Amino acid sequence: METGLKTLVLPAGLAATATAAGVLAEGGLVAFPTETVYGLGADAGNAAAIARLYQAKGRPAFNPLIAHVADLAAARRIALFDGQALRLATAFWPGPLTLVLPKALSCPVAELATAGLDTVAIRVPAHKVARDIIKAFGGAVVAPSANLSGHVSPTTAEHVHGDLAGRIDLIVDGGAVDVGVESTIVGCFSDPVLLRPGGLPRADIEQVLGHPLLSWPADAESDSGQPLAPGMLTSHYAPRTPVRLNAGDVHVGEALLAFGPAKVARAECASAVMNLSPRGDLAEAAANLFGYLRTLDTKNADAIAVMPIPDDGLGEAINDRLRRAAVGRA
Repeated sequence: METGLKTLVLPAGLAATATAAGVLAEGGLVAFPTETVYGLGADAGNAAAIARLYQAKGRPAFNPLIAHVADLAAARRIALFDGQALRLATAFWPGPLTLVLPKALSCPVAELATAGLDTVAIRVPAHKVARDIIKAFGGAVVAPSANLSGHVSPTTAEHVHGDLAGRIDLIVDGGAVDVGVESTIVGCFSDPVLLRPGGLPRADIEQVLGHPLLSWPADAESDSGQPLAPGMLTSHYAPRTPVRLNAGDVHVGEALLAFGPAKVARAECASAVMNLSPRGDLAEAAANLFGYLRTLDTKNADAIAVMPIPDDGLGEAINDRLRRAAVGRA
């Protein structure tokens, strides 16, 4: 793709919001912060803009996009909600929960954004900057993570600029994000299914539903098949440097992604060390995950050794991202 485009960077505020809404209305691409990661926004009803978004990211065209809307009323113009979906939306929107729902009869989201599926992925973001831009634009905005496809997801405007400068029209800089991993995705089928762990823990969702979520079979995920939701490609989160999981030691030439106060054998061999949370806080680890992976990916290490991370709460989403990172890309 040619990268001669002038990418404007504006601090979040009234001027940036108005400029972003105008760029979206003209079919342009705008990166902005959500509470999860920075998203790359395009008009959800404009197939040409969405095609440009796929091109800018190098994103596989069979991977569906999440439509971001201002509120539940806007969501109900796009998708069909049953009782369980309404309970989840009422409890967790705005927030880091994406629902995969049947399309409404007059769903305005372009087929290209839903990858030809009869369902649509939709959420109401909690970040003020994101919501202000969506409200000013006046329609749904598809917004996958604002990075090159397969690269580590961006948690600051600087991360976005490093990947997409010259490829997109505008970056709205709202500072570092709060959550640091993408939204949890629940498929609202006859029985709700956890399609992707994320910024909202499974237990919180199950408490509202009053019963366990089904789990999507791991063998249903494939880089060659069509996923039901964003983020379900096996190697979707891979950095360039190989990733070694559950490391109990460090090999010469490896960088170390640590977690908690515990020590790991031969840590002195590490070419670089970053600790997701020295005190073992999973929320802090989630917020640091992509930024630290990006930094270690620049250290020219033979591999990134990752210490074990608990799989409860937000740890489930962190480990999901790390497993995908470890798959790598051919």
